[in-house]
Amino acid sequence: MSPRAQERLGVLTMLESIHLKNVGPAPEMKMDLAPRLNLITGDNGLGKSFLLDVAWWALTRTWARELVVPRPGADAEISFAFTTKSGSTHTYTSRYQPARERWGVKVRPNLNQPIPGLILYAQVDGGFSVWDPARNHGTGMRGNTDGPSAFLFSAQEVWRGNQYCKRLIDDWALWQAGNSQSFQVLTNVLDTLSPSPTERLIPGELRKLTVKDPQRYPTLRMPYGEDVAVIHASAGMRRIIALAYLLTWAWQEHVESANLRGQKPTHEIVFLIDEIEGHLHPQWQRRIVPALLKVMDALTGKHGSKVQLIAATHSPLVLASVEATFDADQDGWFDLDLEQRNVVLRKRPYVRQGEIGNWLVSDAFDLKEPRSLEGEQAVADAEALMQEKAPSKTALKTADEALRKAGLPDIDTFWVRWRYFRDRNLDATRKAPSKTSKRRSK
Repeated sequence: MSPRAQERLGVLTMLESIHLKNVGPAPEMKMDLAPRLNLITGDNGLGKSFLLDVAWWALTRTWARELVVPRPGADAEISFAFTTKSGSTHTYTSRYQPARERWGVKVRPNLNQPIPGLILYAQVDGGFSVWDPARNHGTGMRGNTDGPSAFLFSAQEVWRGNQYCKRLIDDWALWQAGNSQSFQVLTNVLDTLSPSPTERLIPGELRKLTVKDPQRYPTLRMPYGEDVAVIHASAGMRRIIALAYLLTWAWQEHVESANLRGQKPTHEIVFLIDEIEGHLHPQWQRRIVPALLKVMDALTGKHGSKVQLIAATHSPLVLASVEATFDADQDGWFDLDLEQRNVVLRKRPYVRQGEIGNWLVSDAFDLKEPRSLEGEQAVADAEALMQEKAPSKTALKTADEALRKAGLPDIDTFWVRWRYFRDRNLDATRKAPSKTSKRRSK
């Protein structure tokens, strides 16, 4: 972390780096993370979710999903570093132990402590993982078995509950009926994560849905004035609702547990989220990253709280959403590419692209054209024709028809170049004397 970033953020317990050898899609991968925002892009199957899984393990020493196993016979290592509360850097290298099918962690006090902040991991399938320094600190790593090493929720368990918490519907209804502090926090988080200033996520009245069902269901007040039960919300809203609930639940449980232990609650959170744009309308995709960077303030009710966000994305709108605020001292962009059958991870310089279409043809997404496949092919054929010195009238008309058939709109900027080239060459074709007229003139 640069001195400038330290000055802005103060001492932040954050993940600084991950260094992998012989594990994952490449022989070696390294990430030197930024203290605030880290975006990961790349094609499907190149390792975005894998990097988030390893980041979660480095932060908590637990696996949120399946144990990451290296290729057989490989001498595999996971090295990582994070900033502690004192501002020093804690580093550690874990080696895979094939005989025990586990990653080694030395059992020595204070050597293998997880990061002392609240850690949340939102998986793309709707599952969530939570690690709380007041409830999980030290458990599952030094022989202490007085509690879970982390709280793991499948997508169904978020809504139906498990041994660690009631289901979303019950907790929300209980909080709202008592107008508790938890409900006020939930209301603040929903407001922070709203898709736009004119479409706020506002809790509606608790509602009974059927005669036989005694449950009073939480609702959201829709922009058109109706209160809709959260179980009937759209996929995008359900993801945000689940996110807001788990954030509120994790924070409130952390505060109460810290108080019981005589500790001060943390004001820091590391948030891992896979496919951050999942199910969200483009309007929401442009707001979700800035909103999550502010969510800790919504949880605590105070300014100056700190968030390190590590997010994988396929969305050009997400990349564009931080153009006004991206700071190379605090933020980073990592890109996975397949080059000559090898996966390569790079920390790329973030360059503002302006229009969203420019992001599609950037290094983030590597499209040749920000158009349909048919439009891309028609433009490629037309550009190849534009390299010829004297294209025939038939070739010009064929290319022109192909562009229109591909659905290239009249406002597409390629038309300016193409029409100039086409008309100039058609005029030249008309003016050029034919072979018949040349013989007649003789």
